[in-house]
Amino acid sequence: MEMKICLLVIGKTDASYVREGIAEYEKRLAKYVPYEMKVLPDVRFAKNRTEAMQKEQEGAMILAQLQDSDWVVVLDERGREYTSVEFAGYLEQKMLAGTRRLVFVVGGPYGFAEAVYARANDKVALSKMTFSHQMVRMIFVEQFYRAMTILKGEPYHHE
Repeated sequence: MEMKICLLVIGKTDASYVREGIAEYEKRLAKYVPYEMKVLPDVRFAKNRTEAMQKEQEGAMILAQLQDSDWVVVLDERGREYTSVEFAGYLEQKMLAGTRRLVFVVGGPYGFAEAVYARANDKVALSKMTFSHQMVRMIFVEQFYRAMTILKGEPYHHE
């Protein structure tokens, strides 16, 4: 059985140039592995809602999307950093381990609720730098595509 990849994000991608970049890499990814980006609705910041309340509400939506058997990875600046080749190896490990669904999660503007961290199996950082939530989507999908080409020995990645 083939591993499925899900990128779980909060809020839609507004910037057309980011949407186009994501669409390009998603189209390329289709030949390698079942992949989907699942977009959860934005939690609108209200005057009477604290950052903590917003994180809790987003966290509840995220947790509702997860299955017990999912391997959940939060994309978090305090997570483990990988080179592209190391990330490809990480994905290969998950495939060989028989992981059915690998779910990567991008949090909202204030990060993740503690319950999401508690459910996560891993934390991965794309960089020590901070990116907008929209840019993270495109960077992740490109790196995921790159990892697939590395695993297949294709010439996209240069060492």
